[in-house]
Amino acid sequence: MKKEEIYPFLYGMAEEDHSAIVICTPDHEIIYMNPAAGRHYSKWGGMDLIGQNLLNCHSDPSVQKIKDILEWFNKSQHHNRVYTYYNEKENRDVYMIALRDEKGHVIGYYEKHEYRNRETGKMYDITGWK
Repeated sequence: MKKEEIYPFLYGMAEEDHSAIVICTPDHEIIYMNPAAGRHYSKWGGMDLIGQNLLNCHSDPSVQKIKDILEWFNKSQHHNRVYTYYNEKENRDVYMIALRDEKGHVIGYYEKHEYRNRETGKMYDITGWK
């Protein structure tokens, strides 16, 4: 399968992820939010944040950290993932992850939320799905 044929699968995967995913350009423009991110950030505008600058949503210390991480991503192809914070109330970790092209150049980054809560559904239970 050619790389360009994989893109619809990656899009579908991101759309169905229950964790928020926000993708930005190196200039910090929000270019994609999955539905979970739209819900998670609804009180700040939700999906209307697409096209906005991510830095406008953060405090000055956070803006500097984001810029520092992006600079670090650009220093090495091995610099790709940074743990940014833990939200105790929601029991989740948040990461900033580099996105690279085929040559290894940074083309953007994304924010990935990973929840630590154990799944409460029954394994392989398809009876409740519509």
